Order: sequence, then structure tokens, then C-alpha cells
Amino acid sequence: MAGDMQITCSDCGQEFTFTAADQAFFQERGYSTPKRCKNCRQARKNEQGGSGYRSAPSQGTPVICSGCGQPTTVPFEPRGDRPVYCRDCFSARKGSGGGSRGRDRG
Repeated sequence: MAGDMQITCSDCGQEFTFTAADQAFFQERGYSTPKRCKNCRQARKNEQGGSGYRSAPSQGTPVICSGCGQPTTVPFEPRGDRPVYCRDCFSARKGSGGGSRGRDRG
């Protein structure tokens, strides 16, 4: 295992130690060597809204509801082989037991 590395933060210009343990952790998960110190990484994560996994909030996909025919937005990309419902129609179908998945398979 490699020893500790000294890296200069690309944001604040301060040197920070990338420990051997951190290197092993990063390598195990397929992460690249960090460019920022821990404080600057945290600050950047907070600016981006927390997790750092999304660069922008999800806008949703505009669709036409298969139940009522009204335009709506869903938080996923429809596959095309299944109906897509607005919130009201989905709730109504869910409440009436509209899905028969797994039942009546004698």
C-alpha cells in the first residue's frame, strides 16, 4: 500500500494529506484522487444541494395520463410498454386494487 500523499487543494490552495487509508477507501470504490481538501469538498457539496450525486434537480418527464388524457409530469422516463398515470388516476387505481400483478395465476 502506498504511503500518505500531500495534495494541494484546487479551491483554497492549502496542502492536505491524502492518507494511505483514504487512498485504499477511494480505490476500493473506484473514486479518483481528490482535488479539494475536506473542507472545500464539504462546502462544494453544500452549494450543490447536499449529496453531490445530482448536478441539477430532476425536472420530470412530461406525459399524457393514460387514465384521464390530461398532461402531467412524472419523475421517471416511461418505458412505453406500460400505461402512465397522473397522481389522481394512479391513486384511484391503487385504491381500487387496479393492479392484478401476482394474483389470479392459478
